[in-house]
Amino acid sequence: MDKYTASSGTWSTVFEAARPTSGYVGDNVSPGSVPTSTLTEGTLYRYRAWTRSYYNSGDDYLAGPSNGSTTGWCYFKVDPTRPKAPGIALSSPYSVCSASSCTAAGGPGTGVTFTFTPASGDAATNTNYEYKLTSSAAWSSPIPASKPTAVFTPPTSGTFEVFVRAEDSLGWGVTNSVDFLVAEGPGPVGQWHFDEASGAALDTSTTVAAEQDNATLSSSGASRDARGRRGVLTHDATGAELATPETDTGLTVDGSAGYAATSGAVVESRSSYTVEAWARLAATPAHNQVVLSQSGSGSTQPGFAVYYSTAYGKWIFNWHWTDSAGTAHFVRSLADTASPPVKVWTHLAGVYDTKAGTIQLYVNGKAQGSPQALPSGEPEADIGPLEFGRGSGSTAGTFTDYFNGQIDEAAVWQRALSPAELSTEAQLKTNDSYAAAELVAAWDPSTATGTTVADTTSGYGSSLTLSGGASLDGTGIALNGTDGTNDAAITQGPLVDDTGSFTATTAVQLNSAALVKKPIGYMGQVLGQRSADGSAWGLWYELTGTDTDPETDTTIPVGLWHFGRLNTDGSFTGVVSDDVANLGSAVRLTGVFDAQSGTVSLYVGDAQNGDAIAYTATPGTGDFAVGKAYVNSAWGHYLPATVSDIRVWAGAMASQQQIAETVGD
Repeated sequence: MDKYTASSGTWSTVFEAARPTSGYVGDNVSPGSVPTSTLTEGTLYRYRAWTRSYYNSGDDYLAGPSNGSTTGWCYFKVDPTRPKAPGIALSSPYSVCSASSCTAAGGPGTGVTFTFTPASGDAATNTNYEYKLTSSAAWSSPIPASKPTAVFTPPTSGTFEVFVRAEDSLGWGVTNSVDFLVAEGPGPVGQWHFDEASGAALDTSTTVAAEQDNATLSSSGASRDARGRRGVLTHDATGAELATPETDTGLTVDGSAGYAATSGAVVESRSSYTVEAWARLAATPAHNQVVLSQSGSGSTQPGFAVYYSTAYGKWIFNWHWTDSAGTAHFVRSLADTASPPVKVWTHLAGVYDTKAGTIQLYVNGKAQGSPQALPSGEPEADIGPLEFGRGSGSTAGTFTDYFNGQIDEAAVWQRALSPAELSTEAQLKTNDSYAAAELVAAWDPSTATGTTVADTTSGYGSSLTLSGGASLDGTGIALNGTDGTNDAAITQGPLVDDTGSFTATTAVQLNSAALVKKPIGYMGQVLGQRSADGSAWGLWYELTGTDTDPETDTTIPVGLWHFGRLNTDGSFTGVVSDDVANLGSAVRLTGVFDAQSGTVSLYVGDAQNGDAIAYTATPGTGDFAVGKAYVNSAWGHYLPATVSDIRVWAGAMASQQQIAETVGD
């Protein structure tokens, strides 16, 4: 065995062949092993093996001993450890955060190139690298050490941590990580809350009056009312509590003459842009209804429009361009689902990306279908005003497709927002702990009489109608839970867009005597929304067993609370309570669906039970029911209980703190 010495460029012998100390060994017998001196890590060695054969114990020679060797040399290096932590370099404009500073740079959509470098002594042995952006994420595909770079496009602003490790013949080695800070992208160039007491809707994207694109409300058919999408605001953007809660207002237009409009163009249509707004259709549309639009240069059609189409029965983001030859081009990005629910708040956004050459519609923060490719060429400038609640008519200067309902929280960016940014926009957070939640239904049966419970609080006016043997007992809606009597309370739904975020709460006192007569495994719905053929979502009680009350020596039910959906096969998708249901008093139940994270959460009292569970929304289409559920295309799952204080919000409350303060006990 030889060792190569880099300083001299020569080979020196480490040791020579192993041989018996005396005599000879027989055929096919090893002469034994000889240990080498300690080998040095990273040093190049070479060896070759010899075989020397003699006849008759060396007495007879056939022209001397027979000598043979391997074909050439075998080369190797000693590497007893896996790779050490590799280095990470970031491309401009980004830089690695230090212990004392972290400089924001770039922005959402501005890519960064990671370059990975081997630790000292690992350059010749590293074969691959892999990286990830969070500690819980999956590692990337292996990246060859010969090309140790990767490109990442930050989807949002904020601090990102990148992890990397190297691989050699022994496997993956030690992980290294660095932080870098992505700056916020340019803010909106126009933003309208419609929360003024009177006058024009102010563009709050800037405080410079000369740069504001304020929107004037039409003299008829347009007004503001207290049904703003942000609901009642109790904290500001910093998280500080407001001295006096503020009730948000929004734009209401009548579908025939009402609108709001800026005095001139807000969007430069030849560059990337994003437009968004919350919209609530007041009734099933009989004609197209435009939420946002901006007309083109001399065009009889809007340069772009976000609207509801009666022809498609869907929300649409429409892009229009007339080329130099006078040919009109229309490209439409359609919602995935037809017949969207009415009388519910829905977040709509349209994105025009000049770099990708596409447009995309987003509904409730989710991309709809695939991006739609645009024709080549330079689009025209859309120089008309930004219109809220109407679109351009068949001739220049005329308007049509007036919106009937509410429009609120509109904004325009002169860039293409990323999917992650649009998901954040759909959350409509005031700060990290508080999200905008608009109360869309509220019923207090304790003050009602007869067979109807009116909503006198939310402003949306739905009433619960009692059916079967359901009655009002002065505290709530009393239900006996017997299938044949159809005890329940219902209202025409849906109350919320089930593909968007929402929060629902109630207080329920179980009827123990009736529950013990149910079979084990029985599930009764406290309240919930139905879909076309089954349960969309609901708060549920499951009877899991029975027990004996030691004080009364009577049989009592044992069960759990659930929030989610009972499937047609009897399985349940959702979250379950930590403890068995309390029988001695009314229990506060709150369910939260966060459409952006795709999860449901359950709160018993103000304490979250279990972890948030992954959940796929099912659009609700029919009645909202208390005390029964629509499963397998039939009503059933009647619950023996008294149900009171029923409230539903558009928007997912963001924290236990918000739920405790807003829902109460």
